[in-house]
Amino acid sequence: MKQIWAPWRMQYIKQCQTAKTKNDGCFLCLPNKKNSYVVYQGKYCYIMLNRFPYNPGHLMIVPYRHLGSIEQLSESESQEMFQLMNYSISALKQTMKPEGFNIGINIGNVAGAGVPDHIHIHLVPRWLGDTNFLPVLTDTKIINQALKDTKQKLKKIIKSIVK
Repeated sequence: MKQIWAPWRMQYIKQCQTAKTKNDGCFLCLPNKKNSYVVYQGKYCYIMLNRFPYNPGHLMIVPYRHLGSIEQLSESESQEMFQLMNYSISALKQTMKPEGFNIGINIGNVAGAGVPDHIHIHLVPRWLGDTNFLPVLTDTKIINQALKDTKQKLKKIIKSIVK
């Protein structure tokens, strides 16, 4: 059997264990936290890298207000969320050249929302062949680009896109 080293996953495991016993508030409400993966801050919403991505470049578009559902968004928040999604798609196309995207909003626990009380859009770049047997057989996904590198590239491109 071959081994794949992913020591960064231990941070995720510890975070999940801690979250069960400790409530530090909503991490999506704290986009300016130290070591944050925010790539752009708008007036009502921001764009951040998912710290535990499905694929490299997995972004989330998040309103600053802590809201649990789409219908609670103001018109300005809704418009900016979708504008930031467009900026994100353009930036990912320029930097990572994906062949497609998965875009989704999970509302509520039963829909798979990891943070059910703070609405956000997931934007996942996709490439032909970006999946293999590992997720199916071992519940393991290999991410082949460091978040810090992805953040630097996207932050620079998004800044040039936003006028």
